[in-house]
Amino acid sequence: MRIVFYLLVLLPLAFAGCGEEPVTTTTVTREVTTTGPATGEVYVTQAPPAVRVEAETVAPGPNYLWTRGYWRWTGVDYVWTPGSWVVRPSIRAVWVEGHWAHRSRGWVWIPGHWQ
Repeated sequence: MRIVFYLLVLLPLAFAGCGEEPVTTTTVTREVTTTGPATGEVYVTQAPPAVRVEAETVAPGPNYLWTRGYWRWTGVDYVWTPGSWVVRPSIRAVWVEGHWAHRSRGWVWIPGHWQ
């Protein structure tokens, strides 16, 4: 009787996963060229999407500045990086937004920085 009980319990586990379909993976690549190690610029032939409009939350303190989100290139596609609050390094520091610049060879990311 015990053997029949164990078989009834284990039988469904033996067939688990037998009815699933195989997984198919598709990889999409885009053309990207680099200028070399000296400049480190990556040229992307696909234009970035339009910048998203984000709701700016309440600043966590008096010396914080909101930096807008931007589209980051992953090597395959653009991924949105949301905006965030950053501490201003000095009272006179000015944040220059990062942006995508169009060049003859494609699109290049110019990172944001303090001046």
